[in-house]
Amino acid sequence: GKRDNDLILPINSSLSVTLHQDQLKTTTTAAASRDFAEDRLWLNGEEADVGHPRLQACLREVRRLARKRRGDSAEDSAPLSLSYKIHIATENNFPTAAGLASSAAGYACLVSALARLYGVEGELSEVARRGSGSACRSMLGGFVQWQRGERPDGRDSLAQQVAPETHWPELRVLVLVVSGEKKQVGSTAGMQTSVDTSPLLKHRAEVVVPERLALMMRHIRERDFEGFGQLTMQDSNQFHATCLDTFPPIFYLNDLSRHIIALAHRFNTHHGCTKVAYTFDAGPNAVIFMLADTVAEFVEVVRRSFPPATNGDQFVRGLPVSSTALPEELLAAVVTEPVPGAIRYILHTKPGPGPQLVDDPSQHLLGADGLPRRCA
Repeated sequence: GKRDNDLILPINSSLSVTLHQDQLKTTTTAAASRDFAEDRLWLNGEEADVGHPRLQACLREVRRLARKRRGDSAEDSAPLSLSYKIHIATENNFPTAAGLASSAAGYACLVSALARLYGVEGELSEVARRGSGSACRSMLGGFVQWQRGERPDGRDSLAQQVAPETHWPELRVLVLVVSGEKKQVGSTAGMQTSVDTSPLLKHRAEVVVPERLALMMRHIRERDFEGFGQLTMQDSNQFHATCLDTFPPIFYLNDLSRHIIALAHRFNTHHGCTKVAYTFDAGPNAVIFMLADTVAEFVEVVRRSFPPATNGDQFVRGLPVSSTALPEELLAAVVTEPVPGAIRYILHTKPGPGPQLVDDPSQHLLGADGLPRRCA
């Protein structure tokens, strides 16, 4: 939830893990030229509204920083005119607006590209926050805290790295893609209704989150998966409880999401400890944390619980997963009522770095004429 919708200032601090770009990424190319007649934007190969207020806010802020930098320096190190129109092409290699943080990735990538184009350096998480709150965290790799801040102008509402992506090398992430469809209630509208109507959300922001945040950072620093996993699940459940406490209620989870939650608990109960931990954002797709030595077994459990309809060879994507045989007692205890075809695919990834420069010109999305080179 937000305390200021224009500046995108949150009602509480938060923590996220940046996923690896080898598996989930947004690619953005930005170009400016005296020959461009107007600002233009292409998203996944289709022309989109460049006048979107949040996109314009990021563009304004980067240009302001560029002007300030030029005013401070004796020589103009970036000759690019700030009056030139700009062309932006951006592509996601994962579903957009489906609760998989496409806006976080998209705006972090956009702000990084614009900053490089205009020669702006330094603290950029505040700029990315103007596009999408969670994008401020995606400006850094590994485990990142978005500090709520106190100032009304938002200058102290920034991202700070808790631990780099190399800190917990055994940690793995499975994204269970239930639906790639655009969600019915967008996060922004949903959160505002929750802020306006949910007493539970107010209690959560003021009392629960500050305590949990300190505890979660300790679990991460100590690489304590038991503590990390339990707190991840409890917090996900409470977030969705605030969605139910919103009036009228918001349902981001669906029946399949609840199947996955029950499956994770059966799996952990069978092992007598927390082997896997689920979390759900504003959408039905599950993100499951585990250590590397659990991946093969749990992927096979998911495959048996949600047998792939047609894409058996494409069911698991991303990092390789070795095949394994499941013990009969595990199957009997955990795989209860299979739901064929319910999960479209599994994406296997791990924590990764913040925005990276793509040096390979063949990967650029805009051609020399400033138009998209290919469709997504």
